Amino acid sequence: MSDLVAVLESIEWLELAGLSSGLLCVYLLIRENVWTFPIGLIYAVVSVVVMLDSRLYADVLLNGYYVVMNAYGWYFWLYGGKVPGKADLLVTSTPKTYWLWLIGGTTTGIALMGWLFNTSTHADLAYWDSTTTVMSFLAMWMTARKYLENWVIWLVVDVISTVLYWYKGLEFYALLYGVYLGMAVWGWLSWRRSMTMHTSSA
Repeated sequence: MSDLVAVLESIEWLELAGLSSGLLCVYLLIRENVWTFPIGLIYAVVSVVVMLDSRLYADVLLNGYYVVMNAYGWYFWLYGGKVPGKADLLVTSTPKTYWLWLIGGTTTGIALMGWLFNTSTHADLAYWDSTTTVMSFLAMWMTARKYLENWVIWLVVDVISTVLYWYKGLEFYALLYGVYLGMAVWGWLSWRRSMTMHTSSA
């Protein structure tokens, strides 16, 4: 019993709140439920506090961006991108003409952000942190637009983040991103099935 009490007392409750809201957010996203975005707002605010305390400044910037993009995604899924005659915003593939700009912008962003945090702050693991941050910028925008390939980007982010957070001693966040790995695969399969179903019925 005393061991259980000791474990409970050692729990970082903000990390636990981030884990819970993060899992719910991704589950709702897989289900194409618009409530993923308000839950995502909660997750982003909690994560800002946790990452600031851990001196992962690129992640602080990332979660501030999540606040904005969750609001954008919430609006876009409800009003901004619906196909006439359809009840919901449909899953689509990222237009091929976008990829050159997306890859170039992401690569440049990682290099610039990593250099800035590495030379101008006392941030830890500046380039790795910047990699997950910039790739998450891309993935979140693709999520808000309901592009299928967002799940591939999230998968890469999840792998790097799991290792990064474990190394920093953020066990709850490491666990969260480890679970995200499986959920990214689930999300890809679910959204691809949804896209195929809508295409075949068109």
